[in-house]
Amino acid sequence: MALPETDLRFPAMGCAMRLLVGPPADGDGIGSEQTASKARELLESFGSRLSRFEPGSELVQLNSDLRETVAVSPLMVSMVGAALWAAKRTDGLLDPTLVDDLERAGYATSRRSSPSAPLADAILRAPKRRPASPRTDSAWQQIVIDDRAGTVTRPAGVRIDSGGVGKGLAADAVASLLADRERFCVDTSGDLRIGGRDAIADPYHINIEDPFGGEPLLTIRIGEGALAPTALEAETLSKQALLSGPDRAVSILEPYGGVIVFDDAHAEAVGPVAELVSSRGFTVTNPSPKAIA
Repeated sequence: MALPETDLRFPAMGCAMRLLVGPPADGDGIGSEQTASKARELLESFGSRLSRFEPGSELVQLNSDLRETVAVSPLMVSMVGAALWAAKRTDGLLDPTLVDDLERAGYATSRRSSPSAPLADAILRAPKRRPASPRTDSAWQQIVIDDRAGTVTRPAGVRIDSGGVGKGLAADAVASLLADRERFCVDTSGDLRIGGRDAIADPYHINIEDPFGGEPLLTIRIGEGALAPTALEAETLSKQALLSGPDRAVSILEPYGGVIVFDDAHAEAVGPVAELVSSRGFTVTNPSPKAIA
């Protein structure tokens, strides 16, 4: 039986956010509504401080600082550290130093209010694609963070982008805030963290959406974790799979499991998920936080 929860939806970090927050597991302490409000404030703070589109944000200040070594907040140290981890984990494919390239490609302002096109139409109009590869002259390997001193050192002129790493990091931070709840779900527009002391006994049903607009591809019941060990890792793995193309995506996701949707709209489950799925719409029960990516 589902426990009473606060269901809070709001925009932050340029995306739609959702929090499901249960009561405290020990029966005492702050109520779910107040705790959900604190979690919302944390997500909104992440968005305003880590955005490269908000004038005066911490990230904008760092990127505009002409010094090679800059004193930053603990949050910025964590974000840059997460970005460097993702870059190393993907052999440079998720490169946080491509701000100039992104702006030249037209991504110089937030797209939060831009209309979206149906995926099928976008694929038809897109130029011929090929798997991405890391830049050989990238500067991310020259970035150094000093946790004790609270500094970031990078070559002069190198700017850093939080990208999807920021959302994964935020989801994991909110999960820590909600650890004393009976159960909770943090959805930062697709980056999920699920947990709570009683969550395994009463798991959430997570629908894997069909990006082409059909019925959900899959429903997975998860009681603890993310669609990988953490939301940061899930974000990194999924983006690496997407950028690497269909041939490599399978090998990237196979250790954790996942669902890959191809251009022709057919879906393929891989890894542990494939072992449990017999047909479209099958309900997968797997409470392990490391089983699915």
